[in-house]
Amino acid sequence: MRPFDLQQPTTTAEAIALLARHGARASLLAGGTDLLVEIKEGIRAPDVVIDAKHLPGMRQLVVSSGEGLRLGALVTARAVETSPAVREHYHGLWQAVRELGSIQVRNRATVAGNVCRASPSADTLPPLIADGAIVTILGPGGERSVPLEDFFTGAGKTVLRHDEIVTGFTIPAPPPGTGKFYIKHGRRKAMELATVGVAVTLTMSGGVCSSIRIALGAVAPTPIRARKAEAVLAGQKLDAELIAQSGAIAASESSPISNIRGSADYRRRMVEELTQRAVTAAMEAAR
Repeated sequence: MRPFDLQQPTTTAEAIALLARHGARASLLAGGTDLLVEIKEGIRAPDVVIDAKHLPGMRQLVVSSGEGLRLGALVTARAVETSPAVREHYHGLWQAVRELGSIQVRNRATVAGNVCRASPSADTLPPLIADGAIVTILGPGGERSVPLEDFFTGAGKTVLRHDEIVTGFTIPAPPPGTGKFYIKHGRRKAMELATVGVAVTLTMSGGVCSSIRIALGAVAPTPIRARKAEAVLAGQKLDAELIAQSGAIAASESSPISNIRGSADYRRRMVEELTQRAVTAAMEAAR
């Protein structure tokens, strides 16, 4: 492994100052499940690694009826996976973290790290976007909040500036009658990157779909909302024909590439099928 200087700040102000000082020469370490592998393989070569594990106030995982879910930036995937409250109220996210690597990886990997890596196939991104997650960012100019769906600017790229850190996420409390579901499709059942990921969060009221968010992963340079598909279903009584129509529209909104995990045409077909399945499952969960 290429040698680097390890810094272990104990305050966010110190961490931000280190990022500002070293700029592109520095990398932030949370769980390290991506960063350390990439350093070993020569993909990344930071001169300075800033260890965030000692920063205060970033390990909270709190679910409340008023504020919803608050996740600190150092909360591990395993902590989310083993939370009964997350499983009950944020079922899509719970499904997604269970698909993330192995149990050994999940014990170290953080949700924030999975988000900031900004891989189009990252498992946590579609359900977090479907749930309307907000990212809290801290920098020299203070704190700012960004909707997660606006956080990504390209594959591996985000709105984060070099002297900013993500401190956590807020996910709104689901209203009554809400169902959530995430489906990951890959070439094998475990330890696999998504070929297609579909997350749906919908609310039923009086037999009508009063609101719906559909998020797609691994079928565009960034995770995307299938807004046209959502528009077909919102305000409607859902039936098989309407759900099938939404699947076809979602496929048309995607822009996948062909690679070793699947052709672009195959991915579009899977978006169509998995959107139908996820909408149906979320609708059933909402009852």
